[in-house]
Amino acid sequence: MRDSRNVFHLAVPCNDLDETYSFYVTGLGCKLARRYDDRITLDFFGDQLVCHKYPEKTDKHPEMYPRHAGITFYEKQHFDDLVKLAEMRNLPFYEKVFSRFIGTPEEHISFFLIDPSNNLLEFKYYYNPQMMY
Repeated sequence: MRDSRNVFHLAVPCNDLDETYSFYVTGLGCKLARRYDDRITLDFFGDQLVCHKYPEKTDKHPEMYPRHAGITFYEKQHFDDLVKLAEMRNLPFYEKVFSRFIGTPEEHISFFLIDPSNNLLEFKYYYNPQMMY
């Protein structure tokens, strides 16, 4: 079981640190942990996201599957709040809110944002909390 003191770490490439900061900190409300000349480290909903300045490694033609990362919310209100925030701050949606696996135990709602470096972020909520994993 995960100890709340342990943090999941994900590193992704980015084109520009200022644009990345603007999207994640100003837009999504993530907290900046550290900034260096070549990367920023963020508190991304309680986990660590490191955006390395590496423009030649960014995905020029992103697709939702298989490469994306994100958050699965336990509380629907938190999901709804993030949708409202993203809309209010005009964050770029790759895919607006949609439903998957309707009528099954795995049914959930989801949406995707795309950051300035074409990294895709999925946010979702399962109606049945046992399906989170």
